[in-house]
Amino acid sequence: MSQTLRVGLMVPANNTTMEGELAAWLPPGAQITRVGIPRGAGLLTKETMPAYRDTAIALAAQSFSPATHDLVAYGCTAAGFISGPAGDAELAAELARVTGLPVVTTARSMVLALQAAGAQRIAVVTPYHAAVNAQLTAFLEDGGIAVERLDSFRAADVHALGRITAEEVRDLAERTMGDDVDALFIGCSQLPTHAVLDGLAKRFGKPALSSISATAWQARQVMQQRAAA
Repeated sequence: MSQTLRVGLMVPANNTTMEGELAAWLPPGAQITRVGIPRGAGLLTKETMPAYRDTAIALAAQSFSPATHDLVAYGCTAAGFISGPAGDAELAAELARVTGLPVVTTARSMVLALQAAGAQRIAVVTPYHAAVNAQLTAFLEDGGIAVERLDSFRAADVHALGRITAEEVRDLAERTMGDDVDALFIGCSQLPTHAVLDGLAKRFGKPALSSISATAWQARQVMQQRAAA
């Protein structure tokens, strides 16, 4: 592994948030190569997932290798949890096979980071509609994490999703949190959270995580494990 962490980041083509925020949470000097996965204007569903996954795998094979990168981050939250834990693990294994690199997925990272924070009952903020929120809840429950509170922006499409600001995320999170939970999670790697997570954690005295912060945490974990091996 090179001294400078080289991350191949895969996100939906419309994602304008994750590259910059991931860099802010990774070690200084980390280099990120962003590859956008083409998609339509609608939000991802089980019906659109097979073509989306096939495209992601093909792009990863073309874009990343051990000669150019140290790790692949599959940074689409919904595209991981919609397929369930088994489907997300299968995708990670396939991305690792075609690139020869360790792979972290945002969906798995959110579970691992919440578990590491000791979270068992959480409040969740998302941009998703009810059916997708139910799939997110099931994915978290498989990891022993119960969603006690959830609210959503219910974005109609990727254009509405892209207009959500960090301040709006903070405000909805503040309205959603409560004393009956032990952590806050903000789902979706398009939602901006870097500017507000620390403030939310301090205000409520509880861990506050997001899709992007969890992905960065897991990427650091994987690279530390490789360095120690």
